[in-house]
Amino acid sequence: MQKKSYTFDEIKQKLADYCVYQDRSQSEVLQKMRDFTLINEAKDEILIYLIQNDFVNEERFTNSFVRGKFNQKKWGKRKIAFHLKQKNIPDKMIQKALLEIDDDEYEQTFLTLATTKWNSLSDKNSFTKKQKLYNYLSQKGYESELITRFSSER
Repeated sequence: MQKKSYTFDEIKQKLADYCVYQDRSQSEVLQKMRDFTLINEAKDEILIYLIQNDFVNEERFTNSFVRGKFNQKKWGKRKIAFHLKQKNIPDKMIQKALLEIDDDEYEQTFLTLATTKWNSLSDKNSFTKKQKLYNYLSQKGYESELITRFSSER
């Protein structure tokens, strides 16, 4: 099956629409560009257009990503940072965005998640129960120190 071909302006508009729908990182936009047959100069020109017209803004994307993953999915800072690194976001920008998470809210979210999981585990063996809790919270991206402190209180 042959791919539908688009003009340069149509591709530029499609990518602008892609960015308007939801904040995107530059790496996501570049990935989306692979759907179209474009020479490197055209890709560069479109990316510059998207950045200059604020369709793509790495800082806004990073802040939005951090808020969304923490508030909606209850991810910890380690998991959020890992996923942002995969999107080629600079470390300094990641660290700055993570500071936007209120420490008290982070602690409260962690405690709620940990307590709910702890109460849902039916293991009689305390070690097994703590190991399952550790694995769960670690997968969610929470720091080992937080998990260990919570477990030691059980």
